[in-house]
Amino acid sequence: MLPRSIRPRLEALARRFPVVTVTGPRQSGKTTLCRATFPRKRYVSLEAVDAREHARDDPRGFLDGLRDGAILDEVQRAPDLLSYLQGEVDERPAPGRFVLTGSANLLLLQSISQSLAGRSAFLQLLPLGLDEIRHAKTPPGDLWTVIWRGGYPVLFDRELDPPDWLDAYVTAYVERDVRQILNVGDLISFQTFLRLAASRSAQLVALSALGADAGVTHNTAKAWLSVLETSFLVFRLPAFHANLGKRLVKTPKLHFVDTGLLCFLLGIREPAQLAAHPLRGPIFETWVVSEILKSRLNAGLPPSLAFFRDRKGLEIDAIVEGAGTLLAVEAKSGRTIAADFTRSLESFEAQMEGVRPLRRIRSFLVHGGLDEGRRRGVTLLPWNAVDQGPWAKP
Repeated sequence: MLPRSIRPRLEALARRFPVVTVTGPRQSGKTTLCRATFPRKRYVSLEAVDAREHARDDPRGFLDGLRDGAILDEVQRAPDLLSYLQGEVDERPAPGRFVLTGSANLLLLQSISQSLAGRSAFLQLLPLGLDEIRHAKTPPGDLWTVIWRGGYPVLFDRELDPPDWLDAYVTAYVERDVRQILNVGDLISFQTFLRLAASRSAQLVALSALGADAGVTHNTAKAWLSVLETSFLVFRLPAFHANLGKRLVKTPKLHFVDTGLLCFLLGIREPAQLAAHPLRGPIFETWVVSEILKSRLNAGLPPSLAFFRDRKGLEIDAIVEGAGTLLAVEAKSGRTIAADFTRSLESFEAQMEGVRPLRRIRSFLVHGGLDEGRRRGVTLLPWNAVDQGPWAKP
């Protein structure tokens, strides 16, 4: 198992809460993390038919056999169990008694917020970030291989071929989960929708256009995109709302959580193909934004992440909001830093002068080369140092 950056946070929460819930996409390493962190706890997977039926048919009897606590894996498969777990935890609220994992964000969080409010802490485990990939037996050494391979742990633990494994992943998990959540009958249209969504990563969400291109209605596109979010495959990056009047674009951006899956859906089968791909810029932007998101979640911080775009075309790829500070981040895939790479960051700083509340702005250019230092007040951050940025600080 590769060391996971979120583990200290998991251990700390288990010392304070009777229940800790770890959510995230399938195969992101939730089960491995929890079993390694709590090796003495009994492990029960609710993916197993017998365990799931026991939990559904006799929840009290099921929990009676777990008086010392347990790791309950894929708990969204038996959502009614959570109501009975509430009584069990109230009777014996020992810290770290139960550890729950789940791969369906919306459904699981709704159930837990209703049944275990105030009793459970939450963590979100995404695929490996660059800081974790460094510990792999044979970590990729160049930018395009890092992005193309993505961060699913099994690809490093077993050194599998990414396209072969991701093909099986989409069939075994993504399409199955969609059927379970929405009972989608037209799987071919959904597959088309999924690939079209990939082609729009790092772009503004345009559901009507996306649905029309996939041959489905606006409402269907909306529902399918929500399922992808629920399954932790994509996320919508909100627009940054500064006090700048009505000049801002307020539509969110779409990003994929894992660039390996993103490349697979775009038909990119090797790193060299990605290096010359017409979408390499948006793919690089998605990778940078997802790395920032992972670093914050692993530190137990809220995402506090947005992007900025005004109607004159000024855009900042990521803005991290801190206490009295804004971290403005621009992502450029080029290895050579062109003269205009920092222009949008400089313009953003100028626009924010005098805007209340007054906040200190620190600007960063994450690029595909290896240059470091500062240029016109902007910190140059090479791609292989993206995990060393100040994103994970409160």
